[in-house]
Amino acid sequence: MSMIVRFHELGAADVLKIEEVADRQLAADEARIKVSALGLNRAEVLLRQGKYLERPRLPSRIGYEASGVITELGSEAGKDGFAVGDKVSVVPCFSQTLYGVYGESAVVPAKALAKYPDCLDEIQAAAIWMQYFTAYGALIELGKLKKDEFVLITAASSSVGYSAIQLAKGVGAVAIATTRTAAKKQQLLDAGADHVIVTKDQSLAGEVERITGDHGADLIFDAVAGPILADLTRAAAYEARIYIYGALSLETTVFPLQIALKKGLSINGYTMFQMVDDAERFARAKQYIYKGLESGALKPVIDKVFDFAEIVEAQKYMESNQQNGKIIVRVTA
Repeated sequence: MSMIVRFHELGAADVLKIEEVADRQLAADEARIKVSALGLNRAEVLLRQGKYLERPRLPSRIGYEASGVITELGSEAGKDGFAVGDKVSVVPCFSQTLYGVYGESAVVPAKALAKYPDCLDEIQAAAIWMQYFTAYGALIELGKLKKDEFVLITAASSSVGYSAIQLAKGVGAVAIATTRTAAKKQQLLDAGADHVIVTKDQSLAGEVERITGDHGADLIFDAVAGPILADLTRAAAYEARIYIYGALSLETTVFPLQIALKKGLSINGYTMFQMVDDAERFARAKQYIYKGLESGALKPVIDKVFDFAEIVEAQKYMESNQQNGKIIVRVTA
């Protein structure tokens, strides 16, 4: 038996319940881990609200990212070199309608297991894959960001935003971060952003024009969508690449056809699954991220750590948008 988190109805964070359930039998390609820590993601909030890309099957487990120790392997799950007792982190390369890691114990596909560098502790290890895969795919694999290019990163105080700043600096690009208020500006500058635009007080397009000397942003990495897309296209350089990976605004996103035609813009919807569902991209991304973690060029930014019993409060905190980096839930001491 294990204590896990489930929800039996859609709604606010209070629908999350910690329940004791029997451990199910593993399929041949699955593994069971004792969970040390959980990394929270916006996708989990949206799943619980019924607003995610896939619809939960009630009662539903929840959760993409965790660190922990392997306690059991399916008959085929040891082929990739894993063994009971290995410390691992979980790569979010599965459907939340089938798996969820919020709990003392979690079953995941063996392909979702990844050993993490010794330089990381179990808290940091729960804050690797969603953020770095998401940012790597748009900036490096697809966007081909180059030295001295200008990259505009919206909602930059999220864990993905901080990861994008680190990746941009790693290739020598100029990182322009946005944040709604001035409260997080200094932290973003301290984290490596070359410039920070406070959108509540400053003109987004006007500041990008000033910073880039009228050139515009070569690559735009956007978590907001909705009405801001019009401003982003005005801030874009000629033939800029725009990757929209979130919809924080929840408002309708109108395609800015005229300016897209005038500037020859490439506007792309994007999710991390474009990396993890392609074996070659998946392998390249893991190698790139491992190298960055081991060198210290990539280091997860942790905002706040909650205890497992505070899982509802942790998700409420995420919805408040106060966080500056990754929100973690410690499961085992």
